[in-house]
Amino acid sequence: MNFGYTFSGFAVGLLVGVTGVGGGSLMTPLLVFLFGFNPAVAVGTDLLFAAITKTSGVWVHHGKHGSVDWKIVGWMALGSIPFAVMTLFVLKHFMVVGKETTGVITFTLGVALILTACALFVRSFLLNRALKLKPIDDEHSNVENAARFKHFQIPATVLIGAVLGVLVTLSSVGAGALGTVALLFLYPKMTTLKIVGTDLAHAIPLTAVAGLGHLSLGNVDLVLLGSLLIGSLPGIWVGSHLSAKIPERFLRPVLASILLLIGLKFVLQ
Repeated sequence: MNFGYTFSGFAVGLLVGVTGVGGGSLMTPLLVFLFGFNPAVAVGTDLLFAAITKTSGVWVHHGKHGSVDWKIVGWMALGSIPFAVMTLFVLKHFMVVGKETTGVITFTLGVALILTACALFVRSFLLNRALKLKPIDDEHSNVENAARFKHFQIPATVLIGAVLGVLVTLSSVGAGALGTVALLFLYPKMTTLKIVGTDLAHAIPLTAVAGLGHLSLGNVDLVLLGSLLIGSLPGIWVGSHLSAKIPERFLRPVLASILLLIGLKFVLQ
């Protein structure tokens, strides 16, 4: 076990607990820039890290709050899982023929970070608009009542899932912030709690499939994974308790600006 990795896991967990931003957008750049890991290994390790750490959150949302819309999770997974598997097969093919995939992963990571930063900036706007609408919080209500595109809602949800499937598999970034913003846009009358719970529930199978795929490609460092988990779990617990004391309106723009700069560095290098 490396205590540097464990401390980094704690720091990222702390930020995730305070801001609610997905660990991928924070952890993967940290592993690449601070510890010098190959981007593919950083992405693969972080995907399994995310799948494990998000699981406890879903139990809370589903069991305690009943805030997971499994129908929407299924529609998103219908797009994300097949496209994640196809992306893994493409990566495997490039590795078999001896082509370097680091450049593709690095560029995609940069794009994903820039999109995540933009998502953080517009998230508050979408949340404020959603609060002005009458929320549909009855768990037995028809989700179509909360939908924006009515008859095209299912294809639009599947399409969003497909985009997330490719993006998350290549970069480990996007399942949290981008998924939440996409659901806020697609289902403007759905309660924020259900949006968060649904996005979290969808992220688990997506990150698990993508992470196991990267494991089969040799892109996961198990010692690193264990060290990060030991630090992150208490970090998330502490961060969640601090979140009520730190003004989100100040912290999120700062974090979004940092992610934007990091994303530009990945894209332009």
